Amino acid sequence: MSPQRSLLRALGWTDDEMKKPLVGIICAQSEIIPGHMHLDDIAKASAEGVIAAGGKPVIMPSIGVCDGIAMGHAGMRYSLPSREIIADSAEILLRAHAMQAAIFVGNCDKIIPGMLMAAARVNIPSIFVSGGPMLAGRVRGRKTSLSTMFEQVGAYNAGKIDGEELKNYECNACPTCGSCSGMFTANSLNCLCEALGMALPGNGTIPMVYSQRLALAKNAGSAVMKLLERDIKPSDIMTPAAFANAETVDMAIGASTNTVLHLIAIAREAGLTEEQVSINSLNHISERTPNLCRLAPAGEHYIEELNEAGGISAVMKELLDAGLLNGEVMTVSGVTLKEVVKNAVNRDPEVLRTVENAYSKQGGLTILKGNLAEKGSVVKKSAVDPKMLRHSGPARCFDSEEEAMQAISSGKIKAGDVVVIRYEGPIGGPGMREMLTPTSAIVGAGLGDTVALITDGRFSGATRGAAIGHVCPEAAEGGTIGIVRDGDIIDIDIPACTLNVRLTDEEIAARKAAFTPVEKPVSGYLKRYRASVTSASEGAVFKK
Repeated sequence: MSPQRSLLRALGWTDDEMKKPLVGIICAQSEIIPGHMHLDDIAKASAEGVIAAGGKPVIMPSIGVCDGIAMGHAGMRYSLPSREIIADSAEILLRAHAMQAAIFVGNCDKIIPGMLMAAARVNIPSIFVSGGPMLAGRVRGRKTSLSTMFEQVGAYNAGKIDGEELKNYECNACPTCGSCSGMFTANSLNCLCEALGMALPGNGTIPMVYSQRLALAKNAGSAVMKLLERDIKPSDIMTPAAFANAETVDMAIGASTNTVLHLIAIAREAGLTEEQVSINSLNHISERTPNLCRLAPAGEHYIEELNEAGGISAVMKELLDAGLLNGEVMTVSGVTLKEVVKNAVNRDPEVLRTVENAYSKQGGLTILKGNLAEKGSVVKKSAVDPKMLRHSGPARCFDSEEEAMQAISSGKIKAGDVVVIRYEGPIGGPGMREMLTPTSAIVGAGLGDTVALITDGRFSGATRGAAIGHVCPEAAEGGTIGIVRDGDIIDIDIPACTLNVRLTDEEIAARKAAFTPVEKPVSGYLKRYRASVTSASEGAVFKK
């Protein structure tokens, strides 16, 4: 290995450094993602923790996409596909350079699940430390977030506010760096890292601008050295019981619908089967798990308030005391989950409700099936207006997000309609775009309690309303959503977990026999992605 050491000397390494365990720090810092702009500080703090514990840290890069900036245009087609590149590139960097342990420093929507997939795949002692959430914005004394901003565009298009008021929201909705301040996808995944056992307490909720975040990163650096010493790997932590815990916490905090997609993908990389982790288990977990938090967009509280209430440790303590979590699973703290949360305290029973005083007896997400979604679809039930839990209405069909937005913005969608957006799935998009722009436009126009939206695409965690996504099979695969016509009556029954179009089996079969799916022209990575990706019900992972 003398030639290899000569190259390390070219980096300025000393003999002492080369004798120490190598810890790869995969850092997704960039100047385009608000949640990532200061990740270099988090990575450096993690490196300090590694050095203090006797290791040699090596900081290496990762790409990332800001879903908010990519929202509503062709760029969003690259967001979910970036997850696979993040996982692949982290695997390449860690394996090619013979790292003995890893720290993953990310923050936003596809970066964290991509990194978790890599951690499961490489299976060396690993720990996660996120950049943390931004603080909530404030407009006229009311807390706001990115979802508020998108909804105000809908209000502006509907003539409810003027340009000056829209600018006021624009300048104040996102006041600090960090992942967007509600229980959106980024914060959902950072919280679930704790529930999976892959991150230290506070990872999901300590704001990015707090100095506590730097201390957490230093502790993560020290903790990964202890994991290396004890040879505790992701396969020892991300077990079926840990995924069940994560899904339970997911339901309790009312996390993003995207967690369904990502947990399945991570589980597959961890070698878990469909019998162990799939969408089919989610309704059972939801039925027995009370919804304890209603953070934006489902409610008026924000991540910073959950942090003040005790964070995810306090959530897990509530669930553990109710017998809803497995406390014997191992964590990156080097102790079992019950040891991690034993001293956690719920300091605000309104932000984090007790099991006895839960917002609802069931969890925040629901899987719907029926002739319109034979392999399933998902809705964030906790963010649906109670009047829309059961809804029947005529379909208004669009073959792209852009077509739907034109109709919504021009006032062509009426109360009672069911907006159907198709050819936006992993294959049909390709890339499975998020539909925050149309859902926010519906809510902003005052139609959130009368109009539903159904898509084979997906939603931002910031979406609220009767928004049903991940419809499988998607239109591009010949799914029923592709043969729905304007005026067909769609029946939504969220309590009964059903989603149907009011057509006979014979009519569906006849329409499918005459149906040819649309194939959108794409090139480059998206063309290769479309040829390799699987259904959303399988996590939209690449074919094995």
